[in-house]
Amino acid sequence: MSGTFVGMPSFPVAAGVAVTDERLRGNLRRATHTIRDKRAVAVGELADWGALREAGKEIKDRTLRGLDGYLVELEAAVTAAGGVVHWASDADEANRIVVDLVRATGEREVVKVKSMATQEIGLNEALEAAGIAAFETDLAELIVQLGEDRPSHILVPAIHRNREEIREIFVRTMSEWGRPAPEGLTDSPAELAEAARVHLREKFLRAKVGISGANFMVAETGTLVVVESEGNGRMCLTLPETLISVVGIEKVVPSWRDLEVFLQTLPRSSTAERMNPYTSMWTGVTDGDGPETFHLVLLDNGRTATLGDEVGRQALRCIRCSACLNVCPVYERAGGHAYGSVYPGPIGAILSPQLRGIRSEVDASLPFASSLCGACYEVCPVAIDIPEVLVHLRERVVEQGGKGHRLEKAAMKAAGWVLNHPGALGAGERLASKTRKGHPKKLPGPGGRQWGQSRDLPQLPAEPFRDWWKKNRA
Repeated sequence: MSGTFVGMPSFPVAAGVAVTDERLRGNLRRATHTIRDKRAVAVGELADWGALREAGKEIKDRTLRGLDGYLVELEAAVTAAGGVVHWASDADEANRIVVDLVRATGEREVVKVKSMATQEIGLNEALEAAGIAAFETDLAELIVQLGEDRPSHILVPAIHRNREEIREIFVRTMSEWGRPAPEGLTDSPAELAEAARVHLREKFLRAKVGISGANFMVAETGTLVVVESEGNGRMCLTLPETLISVVGIEKVVPSWRDLEVFLQTLPRSSTAERMNPYTSMWTGVTDGDGPETFHLVLLDNGRTATLGDEVGRQALRCIRCSACLNVCPVYERAGGHAYGSVYPGPIGAILSPQLRGIRSEVDASLPFASSLCGACYEVCPVAIDIPEVLVHLRERVVEQGGKGHRLEKAAMKAAGWVLNHPGALGAGERLASKTRKGHPKKLPGPGGRQWGQSRDLPQLPAEPFRDWWKKNRA
């Protein structure tokens, strides 16, 4: 399987295939239910969770309103601390900057911290095309990379794999990437983790260039923050001589006081921990401590366009906790690959179409990949009203005349005319009641193929309600 989402089918097609995979559904159900149950306990410990959630929302909205000023402040602080700031308008520019920076070091390999931004721009593929090997060091990302797979979850990219599958991947492919899996490796979590640790250790000690993203950037000091649970990220952030961080412009927060809120809400929402085992922070470069050179690549890639949408900009509040994925009934059954993006689940359904634009069949289908049950909104630590944005984006898809929506638009226009003319509506109801014995049990035409496969048409009463009311209540 290819490691890129390019060429993926639309959500209905991909999901239709995914839901037939019993093992996939089983893996997802066990994992998401475990994570969501633990999160509920961790959140329940805080009496002021609602206040923290509202504070996170307010901080993000305030930052987005003044984003241009905070980014200039961040650039000045990073530069003053010895770092170099680069601005990338899109994925191609960001990849070109990173490739040039790695080439300038003379190195041909890099180690990477788990990063959604670098996946978003396809950095690994760009580095490979330039003859540079990129090694993922997060355990789940390592599994995905060794298996030539795609990530299917924001927090746990290999959530669709069980222990037996992971063992098979390690035994089959580890030797192609470096140190082979040990003889007699079992599917014990401890043994699998140790095999990954030994495999990665030589890469950490050899690498001269590290690449990361960041969970947050503090504008007032130019500090970057990465939170993680394994320690692999810290190895990448401290051992190499050169560190390159690719970060979306929406990840900035104004001050340390603002950061405090998210250091309470993020770990509880993502890993159900009171705080992350590893919280790494760095400000520029320091003699004798950590990388000698630091580059920050600030990534736009559709974020400015998203910021211009008063409803859709909520998606830029996201702190990538993945809580919405773990409660979503659609994600639980379809899995992350069906979304055709590195951002799966409810947040991906509103973020990807805005960052990429509603141009492709995949992106036009994503706003409809939801039942609008609202569970995602209830657990979001920054109160993104995902159902509201989904409906908003559905309107945009229809307005742009997406495939299959011209007929829907015409039908809605006709229905609007009928509902605005009571006489026509009443006549139609009486005609429908008199001819009800000849009605089909399934909806005919294109609607029957899509909507009616699993639904029967409701049976019409012998008499319209309006006529009944006139006889019995008038």
